[in-house]
Amino acid sequence: GAGTFKELFLCLLSAILLVLSFPRSNFEFFAWFGFTPLFFAIWNKSKAKAFLLFYFTGIIFWLITIYWLVHVTLVGLIVLVLYLALYFGISGFIISHFLGLTSYFRLFLIPSIWVILEYLRSYLFTGFGWALLGYSQYLNLPIIQIADIAGVWGVSFLVMMINVAVYKVLSIGYSVLSNEQKAKIIFKYCILPAALLLLSLSYGFYNLHNTQYTTRNTLKVSVIQGNISQELKWQEYSESFILDRYIKISQEASLDKPDLIIWPEAAAPGFLFERQDSWIFQHIFNLARDLKTNLLIGTVVKENSDYFNSALLIDSDGKIIKRYDKLRLVPFGEYIPLKKIFGFLETVVPIGDFTKGREYTIFSLPTKFSVLICFEDLFPELSRRFVKKGADFLVNITNDAWFKQTSAAYQHLCTCVFRAV
Repeated sequence: GAGTFKELFLCLLSAILLVLSFPRSNFEFFAWFGFTPLFFAIWNKSKAKAFLLFYFTGIIFWLITIYWLVHVTLVGLIVLVLYLALYFGISGFIISHFLGLTSYFRLFLIPSIWVILEYLRSYLFTGFGWALLGYSQYLNLPIIQIADIAGVWGVSFLVMMINVAVYKVLSIGYSVLSNEQKAKIIFKYCILPAALLLLSLSYGFYNLHNTQYTTRNTLKVSVIQGNISQELKWQEYSESFILDRYIKISQEASLDKPDLIIWPEAAAPGFLFERQDSWIFQHIFNLARDLKTNLLIGTVVKENSDYFNSALLIDSDGKIIKRYDKLRLVPFGEYIPLKKIFGFLETVVPIGDFTKGREYTIFSLPTKFSVLICFEDLFPELSRRFVKKGADFLVNITNDAWFKQTSAAYQHLCTCVFRAV
């Protein structure tokens, strides 16, 4: 009936507001009240109904947010959307209990529930910490500075707390209380979120304007992008074309006299230590020598029967100084978790069979830095470990060409901004 239509409309409205707060739309302001329609939809509903309404919202949100996965696997996209939407559903199931309480503590409880479920999603079953609520604020630099204390989840908590306060203020407006009573309750529910928001902004502005940048070991870096379509990536006939493109762009970049030129993930169109590909790497070593510049390149390394997704630092003499092997591999992309159970997926999805690295590598030029390959920037503890080992800055090399010209790369960038913070 009309009631069901209204509920579904409110769910759809929430899903669209949340989608628009992420790249490429970047209306990050929408995230601060995006859940409010959904809260109205589950008002006075049973826990089961709240679960379903949140679950429906989650399906719409994830379908529009990670639609780009269809370029790799339609089945994988559907399974992942249905799985990720469960976190919405579970949060709705629990939140519906607290939404009906008059307790002031729901200002803390509802954001806490959301953040706990985001955290679980980031690590459970190998983890998928994509499009966390806090990431929507990646362009809002003063707000996200609290991430150096509380991580992206601290920002998610703050955004969700404001959502609860907005919902409360709007629901008070519909009540039969006197204006004086309404004003009292509104003040009570706004004072704490406003104070936390003000504190976060103050901390953010302080951090942004009081960072002391040291200039003792500055490094001039050129980052280049070959823009190679995934269809060409591993075709034998493309090897020369890909190599020539990267050499040409590197030569152009070298005119600025950089100390380091960076190529993307797996940019070298061959496997290091594979005899038939040795000519490719000879060209790359010669390039470093000719340009008298250090090169950081992404490549696949073959050692015995193991394959590694790696970053190589090549010095201006054309010698490999150091190598980093990717520590966190993409599940169902670079390896199959629980292969005995999920082995059949090899026939459904293009899955590599990589071996994970073992070492937290620090490169030195003499400024120290570390490399995160592809989705490793989703895991804050990797960045933290590298920095604790002495890295002054972090490099993320990635190949998002799988997803063509979609919002995937822009959404990926959000995570990098938080790792920098």
